[in-house]
Amino acid sequence: MLRALSHSHGGGEPAGTLRLDHAARHLRRKLVTTDQGEKIMVDLPEPVLFADGDRLLLEDGRAIAIVAAEEQLYEVKPGPACPLRHLAWHLGNRHLPAQIDEDRILIQRDHVIRAMLEGLGASVREIVARFQPVHGAYHAHGHDHGNGHGHSHDDAHDHGHHHHHHD
Repeated sequence: MLRALSHSHGGGEPAGTLRLDHAARHLRRKLVTTDQGEKIMVDLPEPVLFADGDRLLLEDGRAIAIVAAEEQLYEVKPGPACPLRHLAWHLGNRHLPAQIDEDRILIQRDHVIRAMLEGLGASVREIVARFQPVHGAYHAHGHDHGNGHGHSHDDAHDHGHHHHHHD
């Protein structure tokens, strides 16, 4: 069985693809099966949150392209009384993964959040699309937040729970 020991952000023509939803694109050590049926042991030195188009680099020199799977989402658009920046603040305040586009925000479906957004004056529509949420600073450092990868942090760091929100 081949192992993937490193990764890159894009690159040449891939030897295969691995279609994963947003949650499954957070990898460190896991057995995966490519869309072509090839089994690969992902064995990275630290957790990585992959984006659509990133590559797993295999020990035989080939690359497997990560493809963002389509997911059931809400498309959130601002209303006259609630601009996009206010919607983004409310979603960010709840630490929800969100893909923020020029005129809309995509989030995973949650009927409680939908009711809140509609109460704020947003229009919310169910769609199926690829989901590529904005990642905060903590993901950039490869930190694992309870996804069962079993590593420990040797460095002390603040997770920002003492932050203030300004509107």
